[in-house]
Amino acid sequence: MNETTATLLTYSPLTLFFAVILLSYLLEDLAIISAAVAASQDVMSLPLALLAIFIGIATGDLGLYGLGLWARKWRALRGFLLTKQSVRFLRRKLRTHAFGNIFLIRFIPGLRFVGFCLSGFFRVGLRPFLMAVIAATAIWTALVFTAVYQLGEIDWINRNVSWGLIPLALIALFVVNRVAGRKLKEKTVCTD
Repeated sequence: MNETTATLLTYSPLTLFFAVILLSYLLEDLAIISAAVAASQDVMSLPLALLAIFIGIATGDLGLYGLGLWARKWRALRGFLLTKQSVRFLRRKLRTHAFGNIFLIRFIPGLRFVGFCLSGFFRVGLRPFLMAVIAATAIWTALVFTAVYQLGEIDWINRNVSWGLIPLALIALFVVNRVAGRKLKEKTVCTD
């Protein structure tokens, strides 16, 4: 057992649970990776780690929706945004295809904050918003968490890399997100 694992084992499972939730509000991908490594190092139970991630991401997304609703109270902002043709186009897209668009926003780097805030601002129905967020969060979390957890379970990685898997997985995920984002932009530019 290494020093980091021994130190984290001194904390209660409830403390680690809330730490993962709070970390997910700051950096979702880092929280998923950290929880997966913690579970693979037996610092947190697997169900507790997954539950913490899911609660953190879902409540964070709901908070962004609420921030958008709150921003509607500013008359000047509302007037400024709703007079823009591109914003009206986005409102129409979010309202008519709420589930699909919100679901996709979860997977496109850089769109979560704006997309989820605009969902609240445009008063997209809370039910389709929550359904899309829960479905997309479940898929995203399952993919990333499982991949990192399985890597952490490999004996060689567990002995030699251990907690160093967190920055390595974060860098890999960053690269994948950048490549995927670039491919999406190229596809969008080519189809316009």
